[in-house]
Amino acid sequence: MYEEHLKAARGVKFGLQFKATLENVTNVRPLGDDFRWFLKFKCGNCGEVPDKWQYVTLVESVPLKGGRGSASMVQKCKLCARENSIDILKDTITPYNAEDNERFKTMVQFECRGLEPIDFQPQAGFAAQGAESGTQFPEINLQEKDWTDYDEKVSESVGIYEVTHQFKKC
Repeated sequence: MYEEHLKAARGVKFGLQFKATLENVTNVRPLGDDFRWFLKFKCGNCGEVPDKWQYVTLVESVPLKGGRGSASMVQKCKLCARENSIDILKDTITPYNAEDNERFKTMVQFECRGLEPIDFQPQAGFAAQGAESGTQFPEINLQEKDWTDYDEKVSESVGIYEVTHQFKKC
């Protein structure tokens, strides 16, 4: 019983695994601490899954009840009224590189208390660089799961295609 309470207090870590086909780019990553991770969650208590997307960022921090620290987001389940929270683990944010092409790689981990991430919607705020040229591409929107551009330095097209994801317990 005490161990379960301890685990609930610590939370469960979930890794967001990213997968894409990269064309002449590497170092695909979220840009800045204000990057918005758009997620859908399931309440671990009652199983409720709200329809709307919610986002968490590193710049937002909400205090937890009882002075137990803070989290990136705290929300109350509409169905069971349980208070749940999620925290972005900043040190786990990792770029998706050319050598990761077409393989799942954990891009970030979240510590969740009382909820589980079940879906991810990539949007604006990603960045990448030319694999050969080092050209910076700072304004990438992956909402359509595809992105293309042109690298003037090496006269070749660049792109990120077939973006998909999965969550994995860490």
